Parts: sequence; structure tokens; C-alpha cells
Amino acid sequence: MDWGNVTIENLVDALREVDWSSPPRPMSEFFSRFTVPGSYSKWISRLKCNLYYYRTNYFIMIVAILGLGFLRRPLSIVAAILTGLSIAFLNDSFAGTFSEKMIRYVRQFAPHLAAKMRPPLTRPVIRGRPSDKRAIYICGQPRWFFVLTFSAASFLIWYLSCGLLTVLWAFVIGHIATLLHASFRVPNLKARLNTFREEFRAVWRNYSDL
Repeated sequence: MDWGNVTIENLVDALREVDWSSPPRPMSEFFSRFTVPGSYSKWISRLKCNLYYYRTNYFIMIVAILGLGFLRRPLSIVAAILTGLSIAFLNDSFAGTFSEKMIRYVRQFAPHLAAKMRPPLTRPVIRGRPSDKRAIYICGQPRWFFVLTFSAASFLIWYLSCGLLTVLWAFVIGHIATLLHASFRVPNLKARLNTFREEFRAVWRNYSDL
């Protein structure tokens, strides 16, 4: 695969579609050989190849650095979870799954309360006409209620913990470390074979869709 011709959009799409459950590369391979790229084009090609091939290693490294930042501000962990939930609620699938699991859990202790948490069956009205798109409800409340509530709570805890700057620094350091490693790590034969295999899968998927 000629990574020099791969755009950022193509790389993002590939990272979104690829399986992230694969185990990380061995540490002996991850810290094997480093050289300075000979040109700007070679640096861009090496950067894209390593970001794709070592994606799991980079993810673990960033999470580990963020974890060290959270150790200094334990309350920031709660703020980060609330922030992540407020963003995740914007996804229709996550919002529906979260609501169903919460209702199923509450039904074990309070069936009447669980019945009230069911979403209404009426469709939203747009410009005086019923819309075919069903509104998203979480535990019987509109989705925006949970998004705003969790966002406000996370902002308050970020402010009280004074940990936002610490976490931001850890986030920046993690990405700088990823950028440096991806820039100087020489792609080995395994990385090239892996990208060839992924390219064949993409071509075969496009062929099968015809």
C-alpha cells in the first residue's frame, strides 16, 4: 500500500472500520528500530503506516498516560466518566441500549417506576406534521435532558477538582509521544504485509458490493 497517497480521511475511515480488539504488538517489536525519515513524503508515509499498524499500542499508551494524570486528581475520573457519557448519549444506539438496561435493572425492584420510564409512543411533530423519525428518550426523559445534566455535572466536577489542566497536559503528552514514535519507528516487513492484507480486504469488499 502506498501510504503517501492515502488521505487523512481514508486513514480515519480505515481506523474506524478496522478491528480494535486485536492484541497490541510485542514491546520488542514496538521499540525495535528508529531512524530519521529521509524526506517529508517518507515521513508522512511512515506516520500513516505506523498509526494504522500500532493503533492498539498507541491507544494503550495514551490511556496509561491519562491514567497517571488521573492519579493526581482522583475526582477527575468521575468528571471524565460523566463527560464521556454526555458525549455517548448523542449516539442513538448507545442511548437506546443504556435506557433499556436501566429500565430492565429498575424493573427488578420497582416495576411501576420502570413502566413510567418507558419512552412515549407518540411521534414528534415538526412544522405541524408528525415526523417519521422517532424521538430518542432515555429512561422516559428526552435525550437532551441527560446530555445537559451530565455535561453540567461534569463541568462542575472539573471545576471543583481543578484537574482539567492536568488531564489536558496528559492528553497532549500522550499524543506527542504517539507522534514521535510513529515518526521515527521504521515500518518492518510485518507492517507492510499487514497493510497489503488490509488493502486486499478493502478491494475484495468493494468487489463483492458490485
